[in-house]
Amino acid sequence: MPAIRSSADLRNNYTDISSFCHKYGEPVFVTKNGKGDLAVMSIEAYEALVGRFELYELIRKGLDDAEAGSARPVSEALASIREGRKG
Repeated sequence: MPAIRSSADLRNNYTDISSFCHKYGEPVFVTKNGKGDLAVMSIEAYEALVGRFELYELIRKGLDDAEAGSARPVSEALASIREGRKG
């Protein structure tokens, strides 16, 4: 279940909210006037989230390349790399 706190709570209990985010790796949803306003998370959780998005994008590009026929087998790519090291 997500942690939901008010904007006043964020202002008055920042340390507790920060500790929660770091301990559990989960965001805290902050409300303003009873409505969702922000999601607060640790830098580590944010970087992990962005890293997943970047990985998904690379996988999508690889699948697109394979579908378009512009990819080559791993064995060929590795052989090419090995040849480059010899020279």
